[in-house]
Amino acid sequence: MKPDDYARIAQAIQYIRAQATQQPDLDEIAAQLGLSACHFQRLFQRWAGVSPKRFVQFLTIQYAKTRLKESGSLLEASWDVGLSGSGRLHDLFVVVDAVTPGEFKSGGAGLEIRWGIHPSPFGDCLIAHTGRGICTLYFIDDNRAAALEHLRRSWPEARLSNDYALTSATLADVFALFTASEPKPLPLLLKGTNFQLQVWQALLHIPAGHLTTYGQLAVQLGQPAASRAVGTAVGANPVAWLIPCHRVLRSDGLIGGYRWGVERKLAILGQEMAQAEQC
Repeated sequence: MKPDDYARIAQAIQYIRAQATQQPDLDEIAAQLGLSACHFQRLFQRWAGVSPKRFVQFLTIQYAKTRLKESGSLLEASWDVGLSGSGRLHDLFVVVDAVTPGEFKSGGAGLEIRWGIHPSPFGDCLIAHTGRGICTLYFIDDNRAAALEHLRRSWPEARLSNDYALTSATLADVFALFTASEPKPLPLLLKGTNFQLQVWQALLHIPAGHLTTYGQLAVQLGQPAASRAVGTAVGANPVAWLIPCHRVLRSDGLIGGYRWGVERKLAILGQEMAQAEQC
């Protein structure tokens, strides 16, 4: 992956969405990116693992509805007995620890948080790590200062320091979760209400390549009338990608919102669908 690959993929997705009713072909999409059709095809295949045409099929409402239906029974069963095989990777290797009530109230006083900004398969991101685990993974575009300010507001009393080497190694472990022969356990240190923590933990039960809705998530949490509150908690997820809030859609199959941008959500889902298809 080259650092600028994601930016071009996001631009392509944005154009495809805007021209969906016109069914743009490969030449037209490539022209919008200032690339030859052959160059664009190679770039897209390298990044997504499938052709642009197949990738676009993953992003249609009909495909989303089919995946929601197929995922429903599997996810219902998983809540009580757990998922077997690779579907449980998140559940097995991502360990959630919550801050103590005192740490929550104090805004992280006494904690040292090391942060860094790095390229990732889905654009630049800010990752922050305490001695007890990852506390933030925040995708950014152009405004790096805003991302750092968000970290400061989230942990106002913690000591923040830039540690590029540590956070670079941590981020590499994050995105190696599904590809490494022996993935490293990834502890998370999260600050949220009890309800938020329940929602974030529930998201870890959704395997790559599967989808759920805000309503289904509320039902599984035993609060079927709380889909709006579930949506708010999903949107407050402080750890992008690793806690897979991108796998939650609206009940009608539409993409819904995403705090790090709809194009990024579509890119992540499309890549996951492509990888699931090849398994």
